[in-house]
Amino acid sequence: MTSVALVVLDTLRKDAFDRHFQWLPGTRFKYAYAPSHYTVPSHASLFTGLYPSETGTNANSHQFTSPHPPLACRLQAEGLETHAFSANVQISRQFGWDRGFDSYDGSWNSKHANAVDDIFEWNAFIREHRDEGPQRYLKALWACLSSECDTVPSLKHGLEIKYRTHTVSDSGAQEALSHVRGTDFADDAFLFINLMEAHGPYRPPEEYRTVEFEEMPGFAESVQAEPVDETYAETIRQAYDDSVRYLSEKYEAIFAELSDEFDYVITLADHGENLGEKGIWGHGLGLYPELTHVPLSIWGMDGGETRDEVVSLIDVHRTILGMAGIGDDEYEGRGRDLRSPVAYEPQLTEYLGLNMWRERKLEAAGRADEFSTYDRELYGIATAENYYGYEDFNEEFVESGTSTLEAPRDRMDEAVDNLDYLEETDDIDVSDSVMESLEDLGYA
Repeated sequence: MTSVALVVLDTLRKDAFDRHFQWLPGTRFKYAYAPSHYTVPSHASLFTGLYPSETGTNANSHQFTSPHPPLACRLQAEGLETHAFSANVQISRQFGWDRGFDSYDGSWNSKHANAVDDIFEWNAFIREHRDEGPQRYLKALWACLSSECDTVPSLKHGLEIKYRTHTVSDSGAQEALSHVRGTDFADDAFLFINLMEAHGPYRPPEEYRTVEFEEMPGFAESVQAEPVDETYAETIRQAYDDSVRYLSEKYEAIFAELSDEFDYVITLADHGENLGEKGIWGHGLGLYPELTHVPLSIWGMDGGETRDEVVSLIDVHRTILGMAGIGDDEYEGRGRDLRSPVAYEPQLTEYLGLNMWRERKLEAAGRADEFSTYDRELYGIATAENYYGYEDFNEEFVESGTSTLEAPRDRMDEAVDNLDYLEETDDIDVSDSVMESLEDLGYA
């Protein structure tokens, strides 16, 4: 038995990681690829060792489902103590990501999604009564006290929202640090963390800001394929870089704690971020290399070299099972154990369309035609020698590098034909507070 920490630095580009995380020790994988372009499908692959299309968790179903027991369940069944801290509302109890975890906590802005108690919807009530001035806060207090919610937890949550909204510019890293320091981990333990500092809206604490940045006009109402003045584009890129610099400093403190508590610490990004390449912003569209080529580092293995095999985040699932001593007698997914060198096998990437919330947003903005343009399936393939080829929205196959395979697109099509698609499940209704958080993150 052993102890493993898995840390997802949400939305961290590979080039930004190389620039700001030189301090991070461990074995680095030069050519690691995410199986998809955004949080939900990539996490489903991490927890199952399957491609997103095989998990039933994708653009049209954010509820986490799996045809097999997910990673935390497997580890829990083997006697590991399982813990999670997620700053991302999409990776919360609300959507079923707590399966197999003994404890599942989150940052202040995602606690309403992770909460077991019936918490009063403060943000939704105040937003509904925004035209009533300061009096709306008294009305909200009365509505809380007179409702059927759990009163004490609701009051605590309301005070925390009020305090942190006006005083704290942190997406959860500081709370994650406190969580790690305050938890007495067992000798055999698994910890999952998701940190959101590199994610939009790119607002680190004031002392880290070198530019003043407000969200791009129309960004939330589009599919993030917007023409942007180059001067403003540079401001956005610098705001992102400021956020990554802050994330690096906070994670250095978190990593110091984790490396003292755990035998292995796996650090990765679930996807990257487009910063104007090909006119695309964010991570809602396509399989561009800025989205799929991601950082991956494993501390705790022998040596600290940089390895150049082409690997996938899908491999992390089997790697963790191997670290925990779980053998081949049960389901292990498609991945490989990265503790030893692996063959130069091609790796797929998948784009399975725009999420349903984006469709509603576009319809409300009178831009429904954009949805049909971008709501389609696309695939990509990564092979040795830094080759990456992917389908784009113009029905072209875009390639970079030199493939060691003949006809890589044909190999990609063969691999796609071999996928064991799992039909997506009906998604759940989310609360007003969760929907508001999804809107703030640009997903809805």
